[in-house]
Amino acid sequence: MKDRLLSTLGICRKAGKLVMGFDAVIEAVKLGQVSLILLSGDISPKTGKEAAFAAAKSNIEVTTAPITMEEIQFRLGRRCGVMGITDRGLANTVNRTVAACRANEEETNI
Repeated sequence: MKDRLLSTLGICRKAGKLVMGFDAVIEAVKLGQVSLILLSGDISPKTGKEAAFAAAKSNIEVTTAPITMEEIQFRLGRRCGVMGITDRGLANTVNRTVAACRANEEETNI
């Protein structure tokens, strides 16, 4: 399932619909370009809180993915813990994939 999520993020990046890095995402949020903020599972609590605060101002959903910054770097070529999806359709797909990843992790933990 993580592979599917990382592949979807790769599609977002190739389509030019993925903003990577905290500062870039916050700037895109201020410009009203972001539909979803995706946080890596190993991001610092302070950074996650700041991203959530910026998102709340603009009524943007924030979700934490069960992937690490190392996995993101390996698959997308850039290490980051905060990403913004700028396309509503792709944001919905990423959200569903994150939910499926979480459900799959819960199944394997039982």
